[in-house]
Amino acid sequence: MNIESTQEVLGHSEKFLELQEQLSRVAKVERPVLIIGERGTGKELAASRLHYLSNRWREPFLTLNCAALSPTLIESELFGHEAGAFTGAVGRRAGRFESASGGTLFLDEIGAVPLEVQEKILRVVEYGTFERVGGSQAIRVDVRIIGATNADLPALAEEGRFKRDLLDRLSFEVLCLPPLRARRGDIPLLANHFAVRMAHELGRDEVPEFSEEAMALLEECDWPGNVRELKNVVERAVYRASGPDIHDIQFNPFLSAFAEKVQRATPATASLTPETGLKAAVQDLERRMLEAALEKAKFNQRKAAQLLQLTYDQFRGYYRKHVGL
Repeated sequence: MNIESTQEVLGHSEKFLELQEQLSRVAKVERPVLIIGERGTGKELAASRLHYLSNRWREPFLTLNCAALSPTLIESELFGHEAGAFTGAVGRRAGRFESASGGTLFLDEIGAVPLEVQEKILRVVEYGTFERVGGSQAIRVDVRIIGATNADLPALAEEGRFKRDLLDRLSFEVLCLPPLRARRGDIPLLANHFAVRMAHELGRDEVPEFSEEAMALLEECDWPGNVRELKNVVERAVYRASGPDIHDIQFNPFLSAFAEKVQRATPATASLTPETGLKAAVQDLERRMLEAALEKAKFNQRKAAQLLQLTYDQFRGYYRKHVGL
């Protein structure tokens, strides 16, 4: 097991400890598990922990990001193919189910799997058998399946886009990973952990410490990218720190000092010209107001939404539009 990965499973908040207890309890049970969580909450880490706490820990732990493959390739990746099954299939190839036999297969973004492939996965769950693409011989495997998604699978099932039978079988236990904003008490622990690792990577003798103001900024942020985003922000802060303390936290690296100077020097009304166009000018004004509110609210998105007299959901819509997170 990757030692660095296990070290990132850190926390002492109530929600974190409840999740770890739930995870440890189901790890020993030979049933499928479904992991639900936002991006950056550590779904693959949770799946890895499930595997290495189970009786299968000596056997393979394989992963597949189902959203990264085209629908035509997912079936071949999962079940393998025979020679000549399709253009480019020169020889026989084992799929992930075959390679993971005896161990665990983690299917990330399982909601992206096409319905016809879901049917074959269901057969593996129920009977432990499948055929390679282009083959007719039944292959028997013993694989524990862990699925993960940030999609609403029950809603997809209601719409006919996800098989209800497969959802029922995968959800023997559902682990809901809490977002970082729901476990703010873990932020100092995680931030200091990432700071130590980054300082070591940079070859520094001492680890810079977060000032009270800097740590307050980290704790107040809503972290739409969760632990992954926190890690990136902390690593950037350590990298840029020139002394023993960290005072400045840069949440958005695209907002450079030069860009801020240009924005301050250029009146917002300068964009309101026929040549620029009304739509572009409105978007520019939206972005400026968004950035100004975030800076005034010390990057606390809920406070920034209040300053702009928006609901949090409205604010997140503008944030995704202009920042893309």
